[in-house]
Amino acid sequence: MGSIPDARGAGVFDRPGWNLALATLAFTICFAAWSLIAPFAKSFKSDLHLDYTEALLLTAVPVILGSLLRVPMGVLTDRFGGRLMFSVVLSFSALPAVLFGYAHSYWALIGTGFLLGVAGSSFAIGVPFTANWYPPQRQGFAVGIYGMGNIGTAVAFFAAPAIVNNWGRPALGWITAAVLLGGAALTAATAHDAPRRRPPTDYRRVLRSGWRLYRLAFFYFVTFGGFVALFLLLPTVLQDWFGYSKGEASARAAGFVIAATLARPVGGWVSDRLGAFPVLVLTFAGVAVCAAVLAVLAGAPRIVPVTIACLTLGALLGAGNGAVFKLVPAEFPDDAGAAGGIVGAAGGLGGFFPPVFVGLVKDAEGTYTYGFVGLLVFVGVCLAVAVWLLRSAPESELRGIGHPQPHA
Repeated sequence: MGSIPDARGAGVFDRPGWNLALATLAFTICFAAWSLIAPFAKSFKSDLHLDYTEALLLTAVPVILGSLLRVPMGVLTDRFGGRLMFSVVLSFSALPAVLFGYAHSYWALIGTGFLLGVAGSSFAIGVPFTANWYPPQRQGFAVGIYGMGNIGTAVAFFAAPAIVNNWGRPALGWITAAVLLGGAALTAATAHDAPRRRPPTDYRRVLRSGWRLYRLAFFYFVTFGGFVALFLLLPTVLQDWFGYSKGEASARAAGFVIAATLARPVGGWVSDRLGAFPVLVLTFAGVAVCAAVLAVLAGAPRIVPVTIACLTLGALLGAGNGAVFKLVPAEFPDDAGAAGGIVGAAGGLGGFFPPVFVGLVKDAEGTYTYGFVGLLVFVGVCLAVAVWLLRSAPESELRGIGHPQPHA
């Protein structure tokens, strides 16, 4: 990777810090829009006479398009730059945000949620946009800061129920659309792509990288997928377990999101210094313990141990996300957008299947236990792979330097 030109003489909009902050803001806004449906799942279940499978599928639908689009979004970002792609995604997402305010039937909500998925694809834009501004030894921390845009979910969980209770769902749609369009205007006016030229993305080269790519996709399937699945599930689970209102449940679920968000740059920062694989081993071991605790508690939940387990789980998953995306630009310096899109898509898909599975099991068995058992199984596999990599990977890889990438 080439070095970043000295920016001391540049204007503020040409500096890494500004563009990192702007990317993080854009991602935060997109993630808030992506998360609009989850706080209302229990209400939709009651109002539309849905079973758990239908209600939780509704919360998971935005994940589908958001996951599938991360691959082309990463490629397009490598080609056209993050400034343009962020502006386009923010602008487009305003439309389904408005439609959400007026969607009343189940299938209208499904269609609106599908379109809201476009906002979720924004993560694949910010990874190469952010990484390009920083040298390899600082990319883990920088991408971790960018990943703090996950806090948009907490914003939605806090604000959306309050707005709807006071002014109705149409007001929520219009307010969200206005924020999205404001973010698009700010990005278009002040964002700058990093002053470096890259060769055109060779997508086939990325796919041919094999194990180097697929292990990151699998790790992110579990770390980010687990994060997404839990923030989708928690408002409904907490209402069922403890009888909270949607506002109370969403506010408590926001604590899980905040813990994951704050831990993400920490995971990237520690990975910059100690390597990503040691962080991943500790992350997966801790997640396994938390999943086991929640599986045991699901039959007779108690608020204090559930709270401790969920907050710890959020922090560990956030740190794992930061560690994985420390490795993406290091392993694929010339194709960070394409690789980040593939890995991000895997993470998004990891967030789609668990809510559907949990809904099916809840309808059939009346319990959430098997959802946490499923997380435990997947994390156990990840832990075994991470331990093997820690023991066998080359020293340069353990330090997070990655591999030199051949050019086609």
